[in-house]
Amino acid sequence: MISTATTKVTITNRLGLHARPAMLLAETAQQFDASILLRRTDQDETIDAKSIMQIMMLAATAGTEIEITASGDGATKAVEELAALVKAGFDEA
Repeated sequence: MISTATTKVTITNRLGLHARPAMLLAETAQQFDASILLRRTDQDETIDAKSIMQIMMLAATAGTEIEITASGDGATKAVEELAALVKAGFDEA
């Protein structure tokens, strides 16, 4: 049985998903074998969370809610770590 996990989080950092947070998100996602997708909850299109360019194309500004979905080995852990990164505002002041 394939493990799947999903959560929704809101972008809290002032500048949204600009280059540095996109890089942090992609690098964190790349640590997992699971397939990880991101989606703005106000849109239907999903993107690969392991791609910095695709993350930046989301144009997720402060206040945007995104859905993180992972499937495969480590899905739950991947979603937990990515959600924590977003909730921490990517450690931006």
